[in-house]
Amino acid sequence: MSLRQSPENRFLTASPGRIFVSTALPMIAIMVMNGMLGIIDAVFLGHFVGADAMAAVGMALPVLMLTIALSTLVSGGMSSLLARQLGADDRNAANATFAGAHGLALTIASMLIVIFCAGGWGFALRIAGSDGAVAEMVWIFLAITVFGTPVQFVLGIHADAWRNEGRAGLMALMSLGVTLINILLNYILVVMLELGVAGSATGTVLAQALGLVLLAGLRPFLGGMMPLNSLWRNRWTGSWRRIVALGAPVSLGFIGMALSAASVVLALRFAGSTDYARTIAAYGIVTRIFGFAFLPIMAIAMAMQSIVGNNVGARLYARSDAVLRLAAASALLYCLTVEVLLLSQGTVVGAAFVADPDVIGEVGRLLRPMGAVYLFSGPVLVLGLYFQAIGQPARAALLTMVKPLILLPVLVTIAAAMLGADAIWLAYPLADGVAAVIATLVLAVALKARGTAGIGLKALGSMP
Repeated sequence: MSLRQSPENRFLTASPGRIFVSTALPMIAIMVMNGMLGIIDAVFLGHFVGADAMAAVGMALPVLMLTIALSTLVSGGMSSLLARQLGADDRNAANATFAGAHGLALTIASMLIVIFCAGGWGFALRIAGSDGAVAEMVWIFLAITVFGTPVQFVLGIHADAWRNEGRAGLMALMSLGVTLINILLNYILVVMLELGVAGSATGTVLAQALGLVLLAGLRPFLGGMMPLNSLWRNRWTGSWRRIVALGAPVSLGFIGMALSAASVVLALRFAGSTDYARTIAAYGIVTRIFGFAFLPIMAIAMAMQSIVGNNVGARLYARSDAVLRLAAASALLYCLTVEVLLLSQGTVVGAAFVADPDVIGEVGRLLRPMGAVYLFSGPVLVLGLYFQAIGQPARAALLTMVKPLILLPVLVTIAAAMLGADAIWLAYPLADGVAAVIATLVLAVALKARGTAGIGLKALGSMP
């Protein structure tokens, strides 16, 4: 494999600060626009359909997080391989990874559709309890979403491929256009045609299809590092094991989010919540808020991942260290700002989604404990994706999985069983604090393993 540095690869030549800013800002713009879509869609549902629609979307959240997790399994694992292959200028390996990711994505999406056909209605009935109308909304919303997963998964592959090729600015421009079209579609389908949750899900799938057509269709004209015809010249069954191994840490983190959401819904239902429907509606709004707040953190981490991966592939470890420090500091500052805003303006934020004063008050009540130590979440994610970028899935898995997959479900269950439904929200700040301690210990062990005297983080990139 050649280690020749391609003149096309700005990740290897521009100053770390400049390349981080020029990559992170477009990624943040993309994520914020995608998040604004979710927020505006929730406003449409809350004001024009009602609290039952918000409750249905909240109940569907575990499955939605599962689809995101499976999409990330493929695109995230591909990104870790692709960035290092492009950094080393190994175009043949990059083309093979790109093709293999398509085959893996479509296989997983097909399996998900089969599973939903077998058990989707049963899930909707169980999660909605005795409310048949809400159960029907849950099923319709999920049916459209799940049958659209092939588009969602392949779109994720193409978006991450462009990101690792240094085309974040192009993606930001296209994302802006597609998101505006999506908002228009959702307004037409939800508000004008009164299709409710079905309109919301349909508008999203249609916009994703448009985004995929643009990202794939422009590749022959913009001279990407991986030509589109590489998909036909390479096996679609190659590199699956490596993609899964490297994508698993972040993917399992998203699966953990789905598990955490499911544990909250079940705890509220079985622990005697005084107003299950109102709390679920508020929880659905809160998850939208935190989901939106999470996107810039993910953008910072993904930008860092692409730059670090390319530089580690080229063995430029001092540059990858500098980008890690910039990303961690940026994430910490951002999370602190979000925490202050949510703790001080929780009810104001809730009023943007619904007019029901009881639900608005409940949103403010949930935000206070859930956001109490939010500032730690960003640096932990950045460090986790750093370890993924340099090919260390075990450490990445520990940092991205421990909170959503283990701490939150366990703490929510314990709190509900011992203290009642109202206490489950205390699980969030406790989980954030424990995750921060674990991240500190992981970093300390990694530094010690390679020797901290004069070596620092640069040696981590050469670890097997």
